[in-house]
Amino acid sequence: MNKPQITIKDIARALNVSPSTVSRALKDNPDISQETRNLIHAYAREHNYKPNVLAVNLRASRSNTIGVIVPQLVHHFFSCVLSGIEKAAAEAGYNILVAQSNESYEQEVKIVHSFLAARVCGVIASLAKDTSQYDHYQDLLNNNIPIVFYDRICTGLKTERVVVDDYAGSFAAVEYMIQTGCKRILFYGAAPHLEITKNRRNGYLDAMKKYKIPVDDSMIMLCDTRERAISITPDILEGSEHPDGFFAINDETASGILYACKLVGKSARRSIDLRIYRRCHRPKHRSQTDHRRTAWRRSRKKRFQHSDR
Repeated sequence: MNKPQITIKDIARALNVSPSTVSRALKDNPDISQETRNLIHAYAREHNYKPNVLAVNLRASRSNTIGVIVPQLVHHFFSCVLSGIEKAAAEAGYNILVAQSNESYEQEVKIVHSFLAARVCGVIASLAKDTSQYDHYQDLLNNNIPIVFYDRICTGLKTERVVVDDYAGSFAAVEYMIQTGCKRILFYGAAPHLEITKNRRNGYLDAMKKYKIPVDDSMIMLCDTRERAISITPDILEGSEHPDGFFAINDETASGILYACKLVGKSARRSIDLRIYRRCHRPKHRSQTDHRRTAWRRSRKKRFQHSDR
């Protein structure tokens, strides 16, 4: 059976001193004699004493722990962001408490409440897809807990944000496709209320408008997962007005489009030439303290060509 960890009171009882003396000695308070400090430190090391971080946090009503909310850890982008957060936090002497919302508003609310109970000193969050109410985040602000939103941000609260210029990135990507000959470019986007979707869609629409290419409702679709892309793309490719380019909202969607292209190419025994763009992210972003400064990276082009004759 494992022995329970000793406490300050245990050390005090064993050495016949007061708990306050032990506490100050462990902090190397000069008011305690060097001989007593050495004795207490030696006893603590011998008995593997570890401070009760929870108790310290409760006394201070705050911790050196940062709460991090991730929509889905399986996504490469979010795992990269988490890796960067963990590295930066450790270098600054902070711990992180990671929770996954699984794209659920209800789960996100529970996470925020658990962070409040844990007395985190700050929260870094990316919104779940179906989050459209932000009272739980306001609760954090009301308790003087700062928030930094990344990627999927909330514009209704006065917080720090770490973002890329989604509008400029999508405009540049679509413009390049048009300049290389694409005339019917489909936009595969995420939930329409998300800021990233709005900005990327606006970049897409403005690029199409600049080159006087008409856009109808059938060209803008809600598709932000690999599974859905594989499900809907084959019928689109085999239709009478099949596209010659796609703008994919993320890497998972792009991979689903590529797979669907391969399936259709094999089935029809024909050549498929499609240019697929997706926004590329890196965990190196710039803080947006005045809600205007942004950083963006150019979209990378991935061209899929299949010929089976």
